[in-house]
Amino acid sequence: MPRRYSGPLLLLFAVLAIGCGNPDTSTEDGVSQRVAETEVRLNATEGGALLLEAIDAHGGLEAWYAAPTSSYTWEYANEPADLQFKSFLVADNETRRVYHDLLTVGAYGNPRPVEARFAWTGEDAWMYPDSIESVNPRFWATTGYYFEQIPFILSDPGTFHERMADEELDGEMHDVVRVTFGQGVGDSPGDAYTLLLDKETGLVNAIRYTVTYGRDPDPDATPSETLFYYEDYVTVDGLTVATHFMGYDAEEMTFKNEAWADSISFRRRFDPSRLEAPDGARFVPAPN
Repeated sequence: MPRRYSGPLLLLFAVLAIGCGNPDTSTEDGVSQRVAETEVRLNATEGGALLLEAIDAHGGLEAWYAAPTSSYTWEYANEPADLQFKSFLVADNETRRVYHDLLTVGAYGNPRPVEARFAWTGEDAWMYPDSIESVNPRFWATTGYYFEQIPFILSDPGTFHERMADEELDGEMHDVVRVTFGQGVGDSPGDAYTLLLDKETGLVNAIRYTVTYGRDPDPDATPSETLFYYEDYVTVDGLTVATHFMGYDAEEMTFKNEAWADSISFRRRFDPSRLEAPDGARFVPAPN
């Protein structure tokens, strides 16, 4: 049976990169500077302070800023969209550039092996070969990265944090923080995340989100939300992250999507040459 929760529907979804422009993180002084600056910014609001507590529970800002890359196998399955794919991604944690080796893609429950790759260069998104159309690189190059790196990623400059009323999730009350984004941040600056945090451990037990990428927002419409559970945590290189995600329609509580992360590392080398699009790659522009 799907899990049940109570509480207001408050989430929108931010999809693409939030630019950084941070101090040099190759030194301990650079890491310490970023930690100090972020702590001041987050502690300025009650919601930011709550997010900081969650980040500490997941390993802390120092471990996050000291991690040069994030890399793992990300598999995503969406039943209503009839889509399932798996890729191995490597992301530069400071610039948020990401490249993927696409391993399988196909209909839900029936992905097939492929030899393909795609990337977000910080300016462009491309897919190779161009015949693969079911995976939009502009959307998917960073989406799995952002899901996996919550709550760390939500401490970026340009984010705003609001503590909300406690909510019940699976019979337990949770702390709640809503994160929104400044104008001009990413491809969907009007989106937001709502985090439901375990009161004892501080870990993210679930988030709520909507996908508005490429859609004209209607201020009078109630967006359809997904309740996305974070499960099966592991600690790698000092950072505690989920390896299993289960999504349900937040109103009907019907199954919607699922994802898995494996082969996780925060120390693999980032190869900038992998961002270069091969001849014949398909480029995807920003949504209108």
